[in-house]
Amino acid sequence: MRNRVAQAFGAAFFATFALSQGAGAQVQDGPGPNLVIEVAGATEGRIVIDLAEDLAPGHVERIVSLAEQGAYDGVVFHRVIDGFMAQTGDVQFGRQGADLSRAGMGGSDLPDLSAEFTSAPFVRGTVGMARSQSPNSANSQFFIMFAPASHLDGQYTVVGQVIEGMEVVDSISRGRGPSGTVQDPDYMQSVSVER
Repeated sequence: MRNRVAQAFGAAFFATFALSQGAGAQVQDGPGPNLVIEVAGATEGRIVIDLAEDLAPGHVERIVSLAEQGAYDGVVFHRVIDGFMAQTGDVQFGRQGADLSRAGMGGSDLPDLSAEFTSAPFVRGTVGMARSQSPNSANSQFFIMFAPASHLDGQYTVVGQVIEGMEVVDSISRGRGPSGTVQDPDYMQSVSVER
């Protein structure tokens, strides 16, 4: 029953965000908490993500915990594919100024999370948790959508929606080739939580 309620909430919650397709569009803040990312590098600015506890309580708790520990500070956007998404959050191998040859292969020292898939769609500005082929392998990495990607719906855990700073997301340095690996990546200078 709880899952059906969360799915209904998610469908209505994220349908609102589907309307915000413009680069500078602002969307209404939901129940939060909010993840505030200060981006540095070639792109600078502030991104605010409304985290959806009702959709993915375990994943949101993980993101909040890592942000409050400062684990995301200095982590790069290691995989950025134009027209698709920008990925970050590898607290193990994705630290700005370090050897980034393994960026995207790590996580945190916490255990992987069980999937919390819902019917919430992946639209522009949706934030999802990255994982390997195993549905229960998400850990610390997340991605922000540049555009809708319905093939991800129900396959990845939706954890939130950008409510401020989509123009900053749009400016994040893009990667090369099909893997989207970024040579000189922008990074999350600081990440905090507002409740």
